[in-house]
Amino acid sequence: MSLDPQPLDAVDAALAEAGAAGWVTVRLDLGGVRGKAGLMRRCADALRVPGWFGGNWDALADALIDLSWLPGAPEAPGRVVAVTSWSEFAGGRAGEWETFQEVLESAVEFWREDGGTPLVVLLADADPSGGRVRGGE
Repeated sequence: MSLDPQPLDAVDAALAEAGAAGWVTVRLDLGGVRGKAGLMRRCADALRVPGWFGGNWDALADALIDLSWLPGAPEAPGRVVAVTSWSEFAGGRAGEWETFQEVLESAVEFWREDGGTPLVVLLADADPSGGRVRGGE
């Protein structure tokens, strides 16, 4: 998981390269998201979660350690989730942003320990000058 914010064009290139290599790519754009409910809706839409998704932290964590419904994910050599336009949400909802990062980190670790198909999470914003985000590698 790379929590060292990158410019959007660098993440666009990474997504294109991953897609060309057969990885499943997901862009999770948080632009305009003002709260947890909006964040959960964006996650549900981007990850194309099933109807059972409860829209809470536990449901998001469960969804990220499954991904069996995500088109192409079960047979892909890897998955990349690029979280873009996140800085406004992170600045306005610091506690929820921290929890969101913890959920993402746990999912990445789950897939790493599983030894199977990796999950990579990237952060990107138009202005990544906000510095390093907690938990980055």
